[in-house]
Amino acid sequence: MSALSKPIFILAALTLAATASDADSGSQAAQSIDFSGPHGFDFEIGEWKVHHRIKRQDRWMEMEGTCIDRPAMDGSANIEEHTFDRPEGVARGMAVRAYDPKTGLWAIWWIDSRNPHAAMDPPMKGTFVNGVGTFYADGNLNGQPTRYRFIWAHITQSSARWEQASSTDNGKTWDTNWVMEFARK
Repeated sequence: MSALSKPIFILAALTLAATASDADSGSQAAQSIDFSGPHGFDFEIGEWKVHHRIKRQDRWMEMEGTCIDRPAMDGSANIEEHTFDRPEGVARGMAVRAYDPKTGLWAIWWIDSRNPHAAMDPPMKGTFVNGVGTFYADGNLNGQPTRYRFIWAHITQSSARWEQASSTDNGKTWDTNWVMEFARK
């Protein structure tokens, strides 16, 4: 069973009331940041404190964590390492991202320390427009076709917000299940 087919899947999310249009309001803070091509994730390079809000069975839990992001492949990729201070103990995860200049898209893969040899899901793919990064992948959750979305928004040199959501109606409605608020260390 892939990570996308589990209640705990991939990385990240905004608040329940937030929508993609809310994310656009964060683009003004990001206007001075270069999101073009392989620079899309340059803002995240460095060390971060991360506050997590995760929804499980319609209840939100909160936890703290850290993130270290470093460039790879001469800047056209990066590796994001997380430590999650979960109530049941520390867990770790890693996002690997790569930019494809032929398509202009970024791809994001996730590795979870709780199941490090799990098959990798299809990558989330997308790009940044007006300082907001939106990424999608199609998968399956409990036997139902499901579309997944990540949104990176409200990006500044010292903060950012990431959201993970899923949709079982091909993107007409979204259920946000993870929000991460990043603050630079």
